[in-house]
Amino acid sequence: MANPAQLAQPEPVDDGCDVFRAHPDVIARVRARAMSARTIGALAETFRTLGDPTRLRIVEALGQAELCVCDLAALLRLGESAVSHQLRLLRGLRLVRARRDGRMVFYALDDEHITRLLAQGLEHVQEEPAGAGRRGGGDGEP
Repeated sequence: MANPAQLAQPEPVDDGCDVFRAHPDVIARVRARAMSARTIGALAETFRTLGDPTRLRIVEALGQAELCVCDLAALLRLGESAVSHQLRLLRGLRLVRARRDGRMVFYALDDEHITRLLAQGLEHVQEEPAGAGRRGGGDGEP
């Protein structure tokens, strides 16, 4: 008799086709709607930037409140120069924006797109695959 845990596991799928047969109509339709090389490059750079844990922690914090460099440094237990460096990169990609108030500069997420991108990524990593147990909690621990 099969182990119940084995019953819940989907069968492995071979990533290749048994018979090579391209579908020109589908290929033409996808190619016609494909992003430009420039757009692909910009999107890849955005995801590459968000792929850094420190920058992602900054984005996550700025999704909750407008913060200055000192606030972020204390929150993340990093030096101000390290935080400033990361913020410069995030600003360059229009992920965060700065607002000057006297001698202070406060940072926030650039727009609602960034909030939604973060929320959708979080939803994805927290969802349970069909038939599988929990992958991890909401606190970042496995």
